[in-house]
Amino acid sequence: MAVSDPIHHLSQADPVLAGLIKQGRPIRPSAHEDLYLALLRAIVSQQISTKAAAAIWRKVQALFPPDGYPEPAAILAMSDEDLRAAGISRQKAGYLRAIAEFAQRDQLNHSHLSQLDADAFTQHLTQIKGVGRWTAQMLQMFALDQPDVFPEGDLGIQNAMRRHYGLEETGRALHQRMTAIAEAWRPHRTLASKYLWQSLDNEPGS
Repeated sequence: MAVSDPIHHLSQADPVLAGLIKQGRPIRPSAHEDLYLALLRAIVSQQISTKAAAAIWRKVQALFPPDGYPEPAAILAMSDEDLRAAGISRQKAGYLRAIAEFAQRDQLNHSHLSQLDADAFTQHLTQIKGVGRWTAQMLQMFALDQPDVFPEGDLGIQNAMRRHYGLEETGRALHQRMTAIAEAWRPHRTLASKYLWQSLDNEPGS
């Protein structure tokens, strides 16, 4: 049996999404990334604008000549002062070290992690101090390009679904409504979410 085209599937499954896809720009698959590096960047980007995050990331890379790659051992050797000079808060410096320690223990093996289902992947990554469910989901959607992730806690997704589906619930009731609507999108919830972000012109990642 032929695998259905994701765009066709989503357009047939949900008329609201069909409209967003028709108005939107085509979304290409994400390139698979180094999970360790993607995690570091996610921590650097937390709670700041995309522009500020890009500027701080460039400063962080400058701390690791010649190629700008922050090897785990090199991060662990850095003082808080070194990292603060690049714009990293003391709290985030602790999180970066926690990721480096995790990587040194070979806990970020791409081929192993890419085989885990969404819950197991989230459970594994959230062992790291500073890494929450949202960060784990962003890695699955962008660094691993997994097809069926739905980040119901993401503010952009919530805003887009409130706007396009007329949702008025809040809190847990909102999550339940969103998750119920998203059932029709399986097994392509990642792509549906990317079209929702695009509808707000507010795509995370780069």
